[in-house]
Amino acid sequence: MTTYKDAGVNIEEGYKSVKLMKEYSANTFIPGVLNGLGSFAGMFELGKYENPVLVSGTDGVGTKLKIAFQMGIYDTVGIDCVAMCVNDILCHGAKPIFFLDYLACSNLQAEVASDLVKGVSEGCIQAGCALIGGETAEMPGFYAKGDYDMAGFAVGIVEKDDIINGSKVKEGDTLIGIASSGVHSNGYSLVRSLIKNFDDSFGDSTLGKVLLTPTRIYVKPVLKLLEKFDIKAMAHITGGGFFENVPRMFKGDFTAVIHKNSYEIPEIFKYIMDLGVDEQHMYNTYNMGIGFVLCVDPGDSENIISELEKMGESAYIIGSVKRGEKKVCLK
Repeated sequence: MTTYKDAGVNIEEGYKSVKLMKEYSANTFIPGVLNGLGSFAGMFELGKYENPVLVSGTDGVGTKLKIAFQMGIYDTVGIDCVAMCVNDILCHGAKPIFFLDYLACSNLQAEVASDLVKGVSEGCIQAGCALIGGETAEMPGFYAKGDYDMAGFAVGIVEKDDIINGSKVKEGDTLIGIASSGVHSNGYSLVRSLIKNFDDSFGDSTLGKVLLTPTRIYVKPVLKLLEKFDIKAMAHITGGGFFENVPRMFKGDFTAVIHKNSYEIPEIFKYIMDLGVDEQHMYNTYNMGIGFVLCVDPGDSENIISELEKMGESAYIIGSVKRGEKKVCLK
């Protein structure tokens, strides 16, 4: 008798992975969660809002996963998966409320899948949202043996009157940059084409471990800022770097003038540049040490930076806004 296992899909391993994942998922539950893993769908009760708007975002980890599997480190990239989604919806002032993940592979290893979801749960805890469901797909013949892919999506909520859409931006506003934790989750195909040995030392660590530093999640500090200050626009610096992402926060025609010397560029970006990537391409691919940008009134900038520093963030005045073509001007 031919079984599903004979075709490459181990149902028992799937049951084992779900059992291991349930513990991590339960650690993320917040008020509003109505059911746990195992149901056909996740449920979340919104609670009391006057005019709620749901804000959603989806993303994956990309080829950073290749380095994770080469290094045998599986419990950090799940944080990246969450970060890429929640940081995006945060740009509109939304508080993330729940997250779902999708994990696909050739042949499921329960412990590896569990470690990947462990990272997702940690990311959800950092973002203050709940992991209420997901999907694990075992697809032999489609993925190479040992390969995994990971993606997910987040849903957040904001009162309609509180949506941040860049409509209040004006000439002369200040741009504040909040430090990244490193390369985050973009540009790894270029990184992998340039770096062949991730075990090489880099500072007190190795290149692989430095490159696997999880994407910083900005949700909690920024939501606290929104309680005290009028933040006019926000940008998550992801794929496309400064050039693509900073102009996205402007509703009108404005140029973001960025001063390159306003903060210290982390060594990992200098290292990548020294391997032959020109500066323009670096700023069009990587976050260059700034993972999130706020557009604020100049009179609020110092107080906002002070608040961020109290919350453990490093933040800098990195530029200003002027009328003109919707673009970035590096100085």
